[in-house]
Amino acid sequence: MTAQRIKLTPEEMKYIALFENMTGATARDCIIDERAGRIIFLAKPGDMGLAIGKGGRNINILKRMTGKQIEVVEYADSPEKLIRNSLSPANVREIRLTEKPDRKIAVVEIDPKDKSIAIGKNGRTIEKTRMLAKRYFQIDHVAII
Repeated sequence: MTAQRIKLTPEEMKYIALFENMTGATARDCIIDERAGRIIFLAKPGDMGLAIGKGGRNINILKRMTGKQIEVVEYADSPEKLIRNSLSPANVREIRLTEKPDRKIAVVEIDPKDKSIAIGKNGRTIEKTRMLAKRYFQIDHVAII
């Protein structure tokens, strides 16, 4: 399973340039989620600390500059690791990938006390995870159990 080439819009490229200039971190991707009023950046592995900044400083500055919520996920080359990173800080026990003839599904077992973290307010976290799994690994659905 390899990630397909992602085509960025001029607006996404503008946000990536802003993100990289502000934080010093490298962004691999940017998703503008208009419905949720947020921008999701995929940071290069190892760049999360730079991206967030001391006490979340960089995220707060970007939030003020863009007027949108900012979320950062550490990129990973495997669907399991990317899903795990996207659901962080929820405690992921296991991820099972299932391929049926017409679709791919990831079933994520979460520590019961962390289910609300994994789902997120109004389903924002699981929705972000589903977007990333679909975009990078053509996974049609991510289910939490």
